[in-house]
Amino acid sequence: MRIIFMGTPEFAIPSLEGIVEAGYTVPLVVTVPDKPKGRGRSLSPSPVKVRAEELGLPVATPESLRNPEFLEQLRAANPDVVCVVAFRILPEEVYTIPSKGSFNLHGSLLPKYRGAAPINRAIMAGESETGVTTFFLKSKVDTGDVILKRSIEISPDMTAGELHDEMMVVGREAVIATLRLIEAGDVVTMQQDDAEASPAPKIFREDCVIDWRKPAAELHNHIRGLSPYPGAFTFMANEQLKVLRSSLTNGAQSEIGLLRVEGDRLFVGTGSGELELLEVQRAGKRRMTVADFLKGVDIEKIGVLGSTEE
Repeated sequence: MRIIFMGTPEFAIPSLEGIVEAGYTVPLVVTVPDKPKGRGRSLSPSPVKVRAEELGLPVATPESLRNPEFLEQLRAANPDVVCVVAFRILPEEVYTIPSKGSFNLHGSLLPKYRGAAPINRAIMAGESETGVTTFFLKSKVDTGDVILKRSIEISPDMTAGELHDEMMVVGREAVIATLRLIEAGDVVTMQQDDAEASPAPKIFREDCVIDWRKPAAELHNHIRGLSPYPGAFTFMANEQLKVLRSSLTNGAQSEIGLLRVEGDRLFVGTGSGELELLEVQRAGKRRMTVADFLKGVDIEKIGVLGSTEE
């Protein structure tokens, strides 16, 4: 089969590699245009573009997916299938081009966590299980008929970054399994039940603020669901402090936001019990263990962490 692959970030690379290694023909890889990056604002290609060129594959980087020249380029590639992994929303003019359909790999067990941030939102909600889903595209985002699902366990201390890395591997297997079903004509789809749907909207800065009035367990999920990026944060005086890893404890209730040091360990009071901080990152600094953090600050002067600057 001839597969047009569409993707942008590192997350999509294992799926692209899997398609090539499985022996499918990839006449075109579609990704975003190069973007300015760094202090010099020099143009930087997407991770998918870099890997596709390493694999010797043709790459298209259209500004508009409705551009007539781009649409003609897609038709000329004569695809059987379009495979989408972490790309943009496709217009109908695009996803109806391939003869056997267009499908997307989504980072949740649909219809749960429809939206831009399913990995983060699942952990932030305290889920113990998530997974990946492949589904045929249709006009409404993340609502197409499901082809297959693969489950992933979320351990109690797993971060979004760790889940992301595991999901890349599982996602690759799901993409190849989906292509084989399509190739064999063995696809049996299942319609999504909208009544069971839940949203996974994009993460904004205000989503990252730590509210110490909430229970420790909820804050633990909040912190690991945003780690390592974009990172949950709090304020010590007027300085922003990201908290990248935490641990639940059996500590007694203390004042909300109050810091307590025990040897090289650091605890903070929450709305229900204490939360131990394990890894943090000061503004403009590298991430560090709490033991290293404590060497450079006077906790007695800081006293209490807050949700806003003083």
